[in-house]
Amino acid sequence: MTDTIIIEKAQAWLNSNIDEKSKAEIHALLNAQDQTELIDSFYKDLEFGTGGLRGLMGVGSNRMNVYTIGMATQGLANYLKASFPEEEISLAITHDSRINNTLFAETTANVLTANGIKVKYFRDMRPTPMLSFAIRHYGCKSGVMVTASHNPKEYNGYKVYWDDGGQVVAPHDKNIIAEVMKIKSIDDVNWAKDDTLKEYIEEDFDNIYLDEVKNLSMSPLTNLAEKDMTIVFSPIHGASGKMVPDALKVFGFENVHVVKEQIEPDGNFPTVKYPNPEETEALDLSIKLAKEINAELVLACDPDGDRYAAVVKNENNDYELLNGNQTGALIIYYLLNMYREQGRLTGNQFTVSTIVTTGLLGEISKGFGVEYYDVLTGFKNIAAVILANEGKKEFIAGGEESYGFLVGDFVRDKDGVSACAVVAEIMAYYKQKGLNIIDVLAEIYMEYGFYKEALISITKKGKDGAEQIQELMKGFRTNKPKSINGIAVSKIVDVQESISYDMKSGTEEKLELDKSNVIQFYLEDGSKISARPSGTEPKIKYYISVNENLPNRDAYRATEASLEAKISALKSFFE
Repeated sequence: MTDTIIIEKAQAWLNSNIDEKSKAEIHALLNAQDQTELIDSFYKDLEFGTGGLRGLMGVGSNRMNVYTIGMATQGLANYLKASFPEEEISLAITHDSRINNTLFAETTANVLTANGIKVKYFRDMRPTPMLSFAIRHYGCKSGVMVTASHNPKEYNGYKVYWDDGGQVVAPHDKNIIAEVMKIKSIDDVNWAKDDTLKEYIEEDFDNIYLDEVKNLSMSPLTNLAEKDMTIVFSPIHGASGKMVPDALKVFGFENVHVVKEQIEPDGNFPTVKYPNPEETEALDLSIKLAKEINAELVLACDPDGDRYAAVVKNENNDYELLNGNQTGALIIYYLLNMYREQGRLTGNQFTVSTIVTTGLLGEISKGFGVEYYDVLTGFKNIAAVILANEGKKEFIAGGEESYGFLVGDFVRDKDGVSACAVVAEIMAYYKQKGLNIIDVLAEIYMEYGFYKEALISITKKGKDGAEQIQELMKGFRTNKPKSINGIAVSKIVDVQESISYDMKSGTEEKLELDKSNVIQFYLEDGSKISARPSGTEPKIKYYISVNENLPNRDAYRATEASLEAKISALKSFFE
């Protein structure tokens, strides 16, 4: 896109019916000596990635603001009316604690009601999994969650859900975008809200959701015996400050301490650099409190409550953050063990994970004779598998390496609220057996292999950054590496081209996965590296997975160190 076209696009916004503050901001961008911000604000329209709309807040077509939300919502409304022409349409909406979120959620509701669509609107902010559950419970055709998940405070987002409670997938995602692209002007949006079509979801809905969460408990008597287990929880200034303690309570845990400095919802996230429970810095206050009260388990959620993190005491009595692959393995292993003990394994059940998540989840599932699905990145693809098997097979659990997991199918997105309760139960169960969580991981690794993963995220900002990422991926395709860090590449999987290349024989196989801009390198020593541009951020991500046998419990830390050395060597190739 040329600068002339960008200026014309900015002028079109100025000539539309936007507010004076936004007009002043556009004038400032046009008059600025450095045009970088102007270009980045208008060089493209926000697109749906793996998580819907997400971007920096500000003025412009490539920013999150009431106008881009209004246009997206108008497109969504048009698509809903075309998809359900003879039916009453309702849509559920909520939001987390981010700046502008009430405004953005209200804007969404206003445009929908202006188009004759009924809105079920949460009275107060609630976690993402409750939005998914509300769609299913109330029989809504769609839903919108206003959140940017764990991104920095400058970001916001808009996640669209379909009638199954999962995020929109093909063909709906592309069709909604096609409808949005038909809207050429902000003035094409119907802003004339109809409040008679807006109905509030009140606090009593919390108990309906919590009843479903309670049913996930596999060992209520264990929880009763360990009801005084000391747990620390932090919502990191987000929307889960009420629901996670409530979920722990319905599971039977009564000794829960919420981090007081982080309990209040605040979109500035004042106590952390990033509100991301994957980052240990975001958990500093939680671990500080845990040390003060000698807590046995630390739990935290990101702002919209779909991702969670767990910190446990290791064999040295130090607090250790488990990564998403480890907590995922613990959940799958525990659930399948309990299903087997209780005679509930039927041979007609399944688990799901993504192609960049640890291969350990698949190995555990297969070890219990449970079918395992490997899908593209993005929890919406896990939800799609659950939907495809509905009424035919039972979904037990599934998740991603990025600290997102789902147990049971009453929700169709990551559920950090219920996951926190399940992890607490796992902790209690093995505590009763005299084991700490690292001991349990060692058990898993001895049986299925010691897997260790790492993620490299390289940020490339703006229009130039997006082009650099495209060139990197193009380079991997045109100049296939024969070795990485001195280790031969045995296979390359190009998900975009739906082809798997055997590097030894030179043969190709077609993939059954949907197309996605992902390239995976399988090395002769069992390592795997997946390269994927982020769908929601200006980043290229490299997912590294290595594994070795673990001969015994005593070799845990030495084997871990060996795997970390492998990862470090592989990282140097890509950084």
